[in-house]
Amino acid sequence: MSPVLITGLVIAGLCVLIAIGVINQIVEKNNLEKARQRAELNDRMRRCAILSDSFPGQMMTPALKLLLSRLELNLGERLLALDKKNAALEARIAALNSAIAKGDDIPVENAPVKVLTEAQAKEVRLLMEDLHTLIIWANKQGQLDAPSAKRWVKQIQGMMVMLHIEYFSNVGQLALQQGSAHKARLAFERGIQHVRKQPNPADYQPQLAKLEASYAHANKLEQTQQKPNLDENSELAEGLKSFESDDDWKKNNIY
Repeated sequence: MSPVLITGLVIAGLCVLIAIGVINQIVEKNNLEKARQRAELNDRMRRCAILSDSFPGQMMTPALKLLLSRLELNLGERLLALDKKNAALEARIAALNSAIAKGDDIPVENAPVKVLTEAQAKEVRLLMEDLHTLIIWANKQGQLDAPSAKRWVKQIQGMMVMLHIEYFSNVGQLALQQGSAHKARLAFERGIQHVRKQPNPADYQPQLAKLEASYAHANKLEQTQQKPNLDENSELAEGLKSFESDDDWKKNNIY
C-alpha cells in the first residue's frame, strides 16, 4: 500500500470523525432546544390554568375565561407537536376545545374572594401581574394582536383599581364593625386618594361616591370616640401604603 493511499485513508478517517462529532453536536443542540421549548410551553400552560382556576370570581368574566382557554390551547397544540405521545396533554387539549366551543356560555365557576387583608390583596394583585405578563408575552409571540393586547392591558389596569377600592372598602367596613372609626376613616381615605389619582377617575364615580359617603360617616363617628395617639405608628397605615405603592407591573406595555 502506497504512502499516498495511507495518507488519504487517514485524512478520510479524520473527516469522518469530525463529521460524526459535528452531527452529534447538532443533534444534542436540537434536543436541548426542544427540551427548552417543552419546559417553556409547559410553564406557560400551567400559568394559564392557574389564572383560569384561581382568578377571583368577582373579576373573572366569560371573555377572560375564553382568552385564557385559547392561549392555553395554542400552547398545548405547540407542545403536542414536540411530545406527540402525551395522553394527558391530548386530554387537556380536548377539554379546552370543548370549553371554547361554548363561546360566551363557557362555564365560569371561580368563587368570589372577599379581600380583607393585605396578604389577600397582594395575592390577587400577583395574579393580575401574572396575567399582564402573559398578555405581553402572547402579543410578542403573535398569539394576540396588538389592539386586543392593549385592550386587555387596559382592563387589567381597571381591575387593579377595583381591587384597591374593594380592599380599602372592606378594611374600612371591618374596622367600623370592630368599633374603630379612626382605622375606618384611614382606609376609606386611602381608597378615595387612590381613585382620585387615576388618569380616568370619572370611570369609578359610583365607587368614589360610596367611598366618600363611608369616609364622611367614619369621620363623623370618630369625633365621638377617643382621639387616637397621633404619634403612634399605625400598622394599618403602613400596610395600606405598602400595598398601594407597588405598581412596577404597569411598566411593561404594548407598543
